[in-house]
Amino acid sequence: MRLSPLFLGVSLIAIATPAAAQTTTTRHGTAKTVRVQTAEPAPAPAPVPTTTLRDALVQAYGTNPDLAGERANQRANDENVPIARSQGRPGVSGTGSVTDSIYDTDSSAIAPSRQMQLGLNLSQPIYSGGAVRNSVRAAVTRVDAGRANLRGTESDIFTQVVTAYVNVLRDESVVRLNQQNVHVLEVNLQATKDRFEVGDLTRTDVAQSEARLALAQSQLRNAEAQLIGSRETYIQVVGTPPGVLAQPPELPNLPADVQTAEQTALANNPFLEAAKLASNASRYDVSVARAGRLPQVSLGVGGTYYNYLGSVGNQAIANGLSRDGLGTTVGAQVTLPIFQGGRPAAQVRQAQARQAAAIETVTLTERGVIAQARSAYASYQSSLRVIESSRVAVEANRLSLEGVRAENSVGTRTILDILNAEQELLNSQVQYVTAERDAYVAGFTLLAAMGRAEAQDLNLGNGPLYDPEANYKRVRNRWSDWADDKEPTAIGTPTSGTPAQGADVSSGGLDPILDRQVDTKPTNP
Repeated sequence: MRLSPLFLGVSLIAIATPAAAQTTTTRHGTAKTVRVQTAEPAPAPAPVPTTTLRDALVQAYGTNPDLAGERANQRANDENVPIARSQGRPGVSGTGSVTDSIYDTDSSAIAPSRQMQLGLNLSQPIYSGGAVRNSVRAAVTRVDAGRANLRGTESDIFTQVVTAYVNVLRDESVVRLNQQNVHVLEVNLQATKDRFEVGDLTRTDVAQSEARLALAQSQLRNAEAQLIGSRETYIQVVGTPPGVLAQPPELPNLPADVQTAEQTALANNPFLEAAKLASNASRYDVSVARAGRLPQVSLGVGGTYYNYLGSVGNQAIANGLSRDGLGTTVGAQVTLPIFQGGRPAAQVRQAQARQAAAIETVTLTERGVIAQARSAYASYQSSLRVIESSRVAVEANRLSLEGVRAENSVGTRTILDILNAEQELLNSQVQYVTAERDAYVAGFTLLAAMGRAEAQDLNLGNGPLYDPEANYKRVRNRWSDWADDKEPTAIGTPTSGTPAQGADVSSGGLDPILDRQVDTKPTNP
């Protein structure tokens, strides 16, 4: 099943236009209606698009600060692996000291009064009760969970871009339709006033035209405000003004039924995958906490150089005391916890409680994925039906407007009837473009829930896609204490320099039937 591209107002004039009805009166007074072909004015050519949906997605992929921030968070998450591994690696430390004895009741003539020491110590953990091993496993698992969350964030950002994109297209079409409606009603009001001046219409007709024009103007102001808001939201998500947007492409790989959508979402949704991995990591945390009750063994090697800084006299040297020397030690240290005030058990219980919370998070996330997939599929199917119904309504309202105008020409319909018919046509056209927008957003939301709205799925490969594994491979086995990264700089682009958006739209793609004069009844001779 594939969703057709949005036409958003342009398609409205492609619906079959009925032949205009013209009513004439015979000389015997009998009215008859004949069908004549009327030439519709050609719509103004649509402006050349400057931005495609893929352009917007690519730009957001490279410059959206929300997405860039999540990538940075994932890089920070990668560092937990070398941090965990460092607990099992050897540690080297140096010491240094200088002392000068000012007064000592036990001092002797041969005792040195000054001393300098330089030491170097190496310690290697041998056994830590499994704490290091399980900490590393938990960190690696959380790296995988972070990557899944990053994929989910990509899908969310892309859904925001698609929604902002089609919202602009929809609101531009709605503004065009309302602008046309206001223009027609302005012309009609002037014509109604002219006919009132010659006594052919009443003050009531003029009041009805004035009221309908005022209502149309208020609807236009609301539509323009909504368009401005949609354009500003587009700038917020994408980073630049929308320009002239091209129609979006078809959405591929939409499921044929709700069961397929649900099963695919359960198998591929990145947030559900992340929740499962986080639950797995919490099991290792319990093992880390239990290691606090087990013995720890480490080996140590130390070396020391000392110098008495010229404070050793000749008598001390004669007695065998050196001016300086070296010392070396080798030892093993075993720590066996006996009683820690209940701290280890509390840490284990805490880790178990967090594991229980992580397990429930998996169930909660699964519920959300199922609900999202089912509701998005239902919204998509519903929008498709609304599109078909709205298409029928537009065609029917166009026929109705033609008929009401024809009946007005023989005096069986009033201006109010024509105004009502035009309003119904406008409403159905707005409903049509709104339904197409809703269907596209629902379809893309469904793809996101199914795990099919990520960068690699959307063919965004103008250059290499962001690979979170590259940073992990770069840092996972690092030993150096001085391997800092460069000072970070902003990747997301600011929007303070973008102009405030207006409600200007091109005039192409309007409905010619609405450009006719409302009242077609001939004036009295």
